Amino acid sequence: MTAAPRVRMIDVPVLSQAIRRLDVPLSLAVTADGLVFVSGIPPIDIVTGDLVRGDIARQCEASMTALKACLAAAGATIDTVVSLKIYAANAGHYATINDTYRRHFDTHLPARTFVPVGSWPGGFDIEIDCIAVKAEEAAGT
Repeated sequence: MTAAPRVRMIDVPVLSQAIRRLDVPLSLAVTADGLVFVSGIPPIDIVTGDLVRGDIARQCEASMTALKACLAAAGATIDTVVSLKIYAANAGHYATINDTYRRHFDTHLPARTFVPVGSWPGGFDIEIDCIAVKAEEAAGT
């Protein structure tokens, strides 16, 4: 008989409160048996919890920064991400998103999917989700 997975919902300072204010029923990050699952992260300022508006480069940078905060809260890092999905409201933003992405993933390149989508309620243009290995698991400890 297989043991049930060890599942833990992660509270991410500032960001979890921002999601609750938006009345979205989700956990930003969940750990299960050494893996970290991060929900789609819109461009949320990690200091104020406000949605970041403006051009796609600014929004993408905010989403990546928030993604890193979620990973850190769950015991992972950008270097332990194994799969990532970028959802963008306009496929024409592909090159600009790639420019920002390259600054965060320069040598470590996880599996990645780019998904053009319709718009979201709230007026933002990007969400990024990922799956990572907890840092302690990645280090083999």
